[in-house]
Amino acid sequence: MCAPAVSTPPSETAEAPPELAASLAPPPPGPAVAFVLRLAHALHRHGTPAHRLEGLMKRVSERLGLEARFFSTPTSIFASFGPPADLRTSLIRVEPGDMDLERLILLDMLADDVIHGRLTPAEGARRVEDILARPERYGPALQLLCWMLAGASAALLFGGGWKEMGVSSVSSLAIGTLDLLTRKQPTTARVLEPVAAVLSAAFAGIAAHFFGPLHNEVATLAGLIVLLPGLTLTIAVNEVATRNLISGTSRLTHAALIFLQLGFGAALGSRVATVLPPVPTPPLPAVMPPGAAIVALVVAGFAIAVLFRARPRDWGWIALAGAAAFMGARLGALLLGPQLGAFAGALLLGVGSNALARLRNRPAVTTVVPGLMLLVPGSVGFRSLASLLERDVVAGVDTAFSMLMVAVALAAGLLSANAIMPSRKVL
Repeated sequence: MCAPAVSTPPSETAEAPPELAASLAPPPPGPAVAFVLRLAHALHRHGTPAHRLEGLMKRVSERLGLEARFFSTPTSIFASFGPPADLRTSLIRVEPGDMDLERLILLDMLADDVIHGRLTPAEGARRVEDILARPERYGPALQLLCWMLAGASAALLFGGGWKEMGVSSVSSLAIGTLDLLTRKQPTTARVLEPVAAVLSAAFAGIAAHFFGPLHNEVATLAGLIVLLPGLTLTIAVNEVATRNLISGTSRLTHAALIFLQLGFGAALGSRVATVLPPVPTPPLPAVMPPGAAIVALVVAGFAIAVLFRARPRDWGWIALAGAAAFMGARLGALLLGPQLGAFAGALLLGVGSNALARLRNRPAVTTVVPGLMLLVPGSVGFRSLASLLERDVVAGVDTAFSMLMVAVALAAGLLSANAIMPSRKVL
């Protein structure tokens, strides 16, 4: 007769369960992981979209012999290292920063140095901190000048005259000063958009009263040109198109919120004009002089290059890319309509930027992002919101749909350009 089975407690030296063993396993190689995480954090801080960030991090990890997975959102980065059954996950909370093209180029060059063995991962991690600690290339005076030039050139491109250019440049100067003063104060910086819209609309109304009739909408819109979230909207649509749904949806929500803040501020600022005697509003000029458009494009390219902190050696390429994209979009709009015109401009910009990036062995983002600033549908979205605030629902919805179609056309143009002329660089 067999003795009954007796359960005995496990001994202290018994093998641990698989889950506990996995949790006690050693972490992946420290220097390589530290470099990858610091590089991802730095790239995210300076405006790298989710699909490009994840692609570059995957490439760097593979070259360093790491099995890694990345998930990027506008405010965080998840990075997991190791096989699926034994993952080590890091969460990096990120506050989105300003676009800095010079630092992005330096970080890309640093990644190449580590990948090709010219630097160790530990040295690369230290270099990342050195790049982030670099002082800004352009001082406050030049940045404020470029805020003014951006507003004045936008007024000219929107069909305004000298009065609109003057008002928008003064508005942009005031908004740029406010941006510099509040940049290191997060609680104050979060109300920059509505306050800036109040200032721009109020300046336009006051100038129309004291300096003669002008087109208030053009002056207000041009004064806010740097803050319009058209680039954010375009990046969001691009992320959704590349299946980064969470990041793209988050950016879409952020862009919509900024549009609402700007619309609210503009509606509030325009009330200043109601307490002053009314003035007539002249129509916009039917045709803009070609020479003035070329000058405005060159000036806008210079201003965007400085505000995006590009290297001086890249200014010429940025101006050329922006002018080619703008002219291509205008020509395409005349032949094919506004949406297909935006597609043509983005396609031309993407193919040219990728070809230039292959020749120079530098990231295409150097010319793509500034060039997109001249194509993005931010002004269309602002006009849509203005129509809705005036209770012209049909015009507002129609303009909003046009804005989304232009954003989709820009994303489609860039994706098609990457298929026609792939870049050697992920960025």
